[in-house]
Amino acid sequence: MNPIIFGLVAGTLTTISFIPQLIKILKTKSAKDISLFMYLLLLSGYLLWTVYGLYLHSLPIILFNIIGIVLVIMILFFKTFYKN
Repeated sequence: MNPIIFGLVAGTLTTISFIPQLIKILKTKSAKDISLFMYLLLLSGYLLWTVYGLYLHSLPIILFNIIGIVLVIMILFFKTFYKN
């Protein structure tokens, strides 16, 4: 398999894994069971992976880590917005 396609498939699968959590938060209007520390660590990792992807000029690494950053920021926003 072409490495770019492999990276795009892997990135798609890992990135969309956050969507069910985000939907649950929006439906229940609660993020009390979400670990703030875990998502802050995850955000830090995504930021570092993005820098690494830029260094390598790797589209899959850059693309999916930026999408991951957006999803994690959304979850963190709702973690602070829904304080229950």
